[in-house]
Amino acid sequence: MIAQGSPHVSQNVFAPWDDPDAKPLIRFQNVTKRYGEFIAIDDLTLDIFEQEFFALLGPSGCGKTTMMRMLAGFESITDGRIELSGQDIGPVPPNKRAVNMMFQSYALFPHLTVWDNIAFGLRRDRQSKAQVDARVDEMLKLTRLEKFARRKPHQISGGQRQRVALARSLAKAPKLLLLDEPLGALDKKLRQDTQFELMDIQETTGTTFVIVTHDQEEAMTVASRVAVMDEGRLIQVATPAAIYEYPNSVYVADFIGDVNIIEGTAKPNGQDLYQINWSDDRAPINAASEATHAAGQTLHLAIRPEKIAITAKKPSGAVNAMQGKVLDIAYLGNLSTYHVELPNGQIIKAQTANTKRLARRDITWEDAVWVSWSPTAGVLLEQ
Repeated sequence: MIAQGSPHVSQNVFAPWDDPDAKPLIRFQNVTKRYGEFIAIDDLTLDIFEQEFFALLGPSGCGKTTMMRMLAGFESITDGRIELSGQDIGPVPPNKRAVNMMFQSYALFPHLTVWDNIAFGLRRDRQSKAQVDARVDEMLKLTRLEKFARRKPHQISGGQRQRVALARSLAKAPKLLLLDEPLGALDKKLRQDTQFELMDIQETTGTTFVIVTHDQEEAMTVASRVAVMDEGRLIQVATPAAIYEYPNSVYVADFIGDVNIIEGTAKPNGQDLYQINWSDDRAPINAASEATHAAGQTLHLAIRPEKIAITAKKPSGAVNAMQGKVLDIAYLGNLSTYHVELPNGQIIKAQTANTKRLARRDITWEDAVWVSWSPTAGVLLEQ
C-alpha cells in the first residue's frame, strides 16, 4: 500500500495539507450546483494545494465530473465560490483561466500530426515559431514521443494518443491540469504502466493535477490525496494510506478495496478496548479503538481480508478466532481470497499471499477452517 503523502516524496517533505500556514492553490468554499431541483454538488468545501496529484473518486453521478467542469469553467456555480491562486474564478471564462482539461476521448485533431496537435494551442496564442518549436520539442521529450512526431493520431497506439493529449494539455504550462477519466480507454496492463508515467510527468513538471476517476486502484496509485464522494458531498479526504487503513465510515471502507463488515453492540473492556456482541450464540469480538464508544452503541467493525489469518487448526493464543467452512476460493495469482461461512451465516473473507508455487492447496472447498485476527486489525465505525 502507498505511503502517506506524495507518491514519490515522503510525507515529511510534501504534506501541505498538514501545514496551517500553507495557502491552497484551489479553494472550494460552500459550493453548490443545482440543475433545477437536483443538487449535483451540496455545499462543498475543499482545499487543493500546489503540486498535488489530487483524485476525485466516487461512483457515477456522485458529482466529481461536475466539480471538474466548474473548475474548468464549463459549468457555472449556483452558490459559493471557487478560488484559484486566491482569485475568484467564477466570472472568468474558460479560455482565460490558467487551467487545462484533458478529456477521456483525448479530442485529438485527426488530420494533424502529433507535433501539430501539441503545437495547436501555442500557435493560437500567437507565440513565435522559435517558442513553439522549443516548447513542442520539450513536450515530446517529456512524454517520450520524439519518434512519433510526424505521425497522425490513427497511426499510433491508444497509450501514445493518451500521451499526445497530455503533452498538448501541458504545453501551455497551466497552473492546473484536469484529467477526466484519462485512462479509461486503455487496457488494464497499459493503464497500470501509464499511471506511473503520469506520476513521473506530474512530478517533473510540478503542475497540479486533479484527476476524476471511479477506479479505486487508480486513485490509490497516483494520488497524494483522495476525496471520496457520494451524492455531491465529500465523505472523506485523506492520503491513500489513511483512507485504506482508517476509513471514517462504512461507505468509504466498502468503496475502497475489499472489506469485511461485522455489525454489533459495544461494551467497553479496558482502555481503548471494546467487546463487540455480534451474534447471540457466538463469543464477542475484541477490538481496539482510540475513539470513545458508549456501552450498547451499534458499531461496525471493518476488517481487510489480508489482516485475517486462515488456518486448518485452531490458532493458539488468538484473541479473535472462529470456526467456519470454506464456501469459495478466488485464486488471483499472487493472492488467494477465501470466503468462509460462519455457523451464524456471516461470510468472512480472508486473504493469503501465494508466496510459493501451488502444487495442491492446503485448504480447499468445504474444508472446516479457523479465521482469526488481532484486536487492532480492524476499525470500529459508527456509521
